[in-house]
Amino acid sequence: MGLLGLLFTVILFGFFSFGSPAIVEHSLTVKNLTVNKLCQDRVITAANGSLPGPTLRVKEGDTLIVHVFNRSPYNISIHWHGIFQLLSGWADGPGYVTQCPIRPGSKYTYKFTIKGQEGTLWWHAHVQTLRATVYGALIILPASGWSYPFPKPCREVPILLGEWWNANVVDVENQALATGAAPNLSDAFTINGRPGDLYPCSSDDTFNLKVVLGETYLLRIINAALNHQLFFTVANHQLTVVAVDAAYINPYTTTVITIAPGQTVDALLTADQIPGQYYMAARAYASAPGVPFANTTTTGIITYEGFSWSPPLLPVLPAFNDTETANRFYTNLTGLVTSPFWVPVPRNIDEHMFITVGLGLIPCGRNGGNTCAGLLGQRFAASMNNASFQLPNRISMLEAFFRNVGGVYTSDFPNDPPVQFDYTNPSNSLNQALLFTSKSTKAVKVKFGAAIQIVMQNTALVGVENHPIHIHGFNFHVLAQGFGNYDPTVDARKFNFINPQMRNTIAVPVGGWAVVRFTANNPGVWFMHCHLDVHLAWGLATAFAVENGPTPETTLPPPPPETTLPPPPPETTLPPPPPDFPKCY
Repeated sequence: MGLLGLLFTVILFGFFSFGSPAIVEHSLTVKNLTVNKLCQDRVITAANGSLPGPTLRVKEGDTLIVHVFNRSPYNISIHWHGIFQLLSGWADGPGYVTQCPIRPGSKYTYKFTIKGQEGTLWWHAHVQTLRATVYGALIILPASGWSYPFPKPCREVPILLGEWWNANVVDVENQALATGAAPNLSDAFTINGRPGDLYPCSSDDTFNLKVVLGETYLLRIINAALNHQLFFTVANHQLTVVAVDAAYINPYTTTVITIAPGQTVDALLTADQIPGQYYMAARAYASAPGVPFANTTTTGIITYEGFSWSPPLLPVLPAFNDTETANRFYTNLTGLVTSPFWVPVPRNIDEHMFITVGLGLIPCGRNGGNTCAGLLGQRFAASMNNASFQLPNRISMLEAFFRNVGGVYTSDFPNDPPVQFDYTNPSNSLNQALLFTSKSTKAVKVKFGAAIQIVMQNTALVGVENHPIHIHGFNFHVLAQGFGNYDPTVDARKFNFINPQMRNTIAVPVGGWAVVRFTANNPGVWFMHCHLDVHLAWGLATAFAVENGPTPETTLPPPPPETTLPPPPPETTLPPPPPDFPKCY
């Protein structure tokens, strides 16, 4: 959504709103927590002593202030997934991109105003794999005097789908990076932090939702799992999807929801079945042929009020590799153009980008040895346009952008792949002329207000897979998606310019492509990456460095009076970080 359009929306709401925006303040204390799951005691990193962490609720237009105290043994930062961060890019949160992490024993305060957004988002750690246990829901309610574009539900229920390891998740990642192999698979999926009674020692660790016959409930579903897309369903009940990624859609009724890591789905469930107990369940959608995955099922129980106990009814879940069902869900969603936050699709494009997304290899060692645990004795990697992203570690990219510090990142990310080939042909999976990539920290420099179209093309290198790509700081329109190699002559005719869904995270089809558009009307540095954490660690990412606009309304505000940093040079207008902004050293 463009900044000018959002500001107009905010002004319009100011004329008609019945209440004033509020300042909502919370604290998150991140520290070790001992929990018992799957018959074992484990020490995890958690926020406010719970898994998941607290649900934060605000109204559209409110300002959210969150004090984060890091009492864990690890560096930490918090990302507010899906929040536009209009003129507040310092608060976005990804470690070494917009801030240095909060070091153990330190604190940092995030402050931002939520404009032009409504629905279900979430917050999570954005350093290493800590988001496996440091996460929670962020619910944006309508501003006072406004209502949902659907009948008000009886109750709203966050459903956070997670992933659990009988191990220290940081150790799991570090071991994989040290050997060049894929990380160990998780031991369970969870619903609201609970595995469900299909797992050992978990009969008392199952989420239970009590419902009343005839009432309708809004399920705010979030996929917080690290490395798995999921199918979600409720036995004998239909789900009417009304929003995705905090953007309203035309109601879509289904029995199965497909949801990728990072994505959210708002779905209405009406308790209209014979009173009893019914399982809700989630299991992996594993799109990569022949690749091991966590083949388990998490469950919760829906219990009708007044009904005595009986064995819950299990739903029928799709097969783990049911791409047809996944694609049917993803492609049947359309945007609600009557929503007050709807923005038309940009038609005149300034930046055309064709970005390959997929896996690859980097040499095992400096001498090119063959002793690593990845494919062909090398290290697994991932890349966009064959550039495998490496996070800086001296200062954040946003600080370098603001201070004009060189040597932190370059602005030469290519708009097209360096080599054109038959991207999805399986015969290229082990083509060593194409497999190898190299590490770099490349960003895309774009002018404020530029309309950007991205064709995201999956490749068969190592193997095809569905990749959930998340762009920070923006929503984008999903114009079309399909399988095989993108053909601009044929596939451009499929573009939906009328009512495409708007998202912040797109599941690029396995062995296929997706086309998205957005307007870069938000100055700052904005991360774009695969939300499968294993692929992020391997380098499937880049960033957009968006220049300031020409007016005060399209420019980040001046530095806070208490800052100790010098004023920015004339050619930059991004304000300096807050006084307690975390340092990398």
